[in-house]
Amino acid sequence: MTIKPSAAALDLNIQVRYCEPMAIDEAPPGQWLTAEQLREWASLMALVTLLPARLDAQLSRDAGLNLFEYHVLVELSEAPERKQAMSELALHARGSLSRLSHAVSRLEASGWLQRLSRRGAGRRTEVQLTDAGVAKLEQSAPGHVGEARRLVIETLTDAELTGLGHAARRIVAAIDPAVRAILDPNGHDADGFVPQPENGNPGGGNGPSGTRVDHGDLTGVPGVEDSS
Repeated sequence: MTIKPSAAALDLNIQVRYCEPMAIDEAPPGQWLTAEQLREWASLMALVTLLPARLDAQLSRDAGLNLFEYHVLVELSEAPERKQAMSELALHARGSLSRLSHAVSRLEASGWLQRLSRRGAGRRTEVQLTDAGVAKLEQSAPGHVGEARRLVIETLTDAELTGLGHAARRIVAAIDPAVRAILDPNGHDADGFVPQPENGNPGGGNGPSGTRVDHGDLTGVPGVEDSS
């Protein structure tokens, strides 16, 4: 049975319009979501709204950064010589050039990164993480990782975490294949393959199996120790 999405079901501070108003009998096949599909869709919308906001609030409170700025620092910390071209950094940090420019200006004013101009035929602006930026990231990472562990990693079993990541990459692939290629550089998801780590613990979460999470996977800061 298919149903028309109710106002109550979609009351998530998200305005979603599925189609032009019409009687259910007149709707084209597949126009409306089934009850099961609507439940999963509403759950996904709640997740993508609530989780970034909670992570952003923690970083703002404890580190004076927003989530996007934190991602910029992480991406630069993982780049060769800790620098990237603005266009590449925007792709890796998942933001527009305009948004990145504003973030870079604020981070540069704080001394955490610097802009570099390359001259010649391939002239472009690069951004480099400073030593102060590395220190800021190392200071900020434990609190952010702790929040990620509490809200997501420790909430799910290893199998659930692996399934969530696999599903997320499939959706990202439909939205932006370039970003998906960054998340899955070896192309494992292309044929449905889900990596299975040693000892039979998929996902690397810290759920009931107690698998330890490497903070480097979440923060991009090598050598950050597990405080748990």
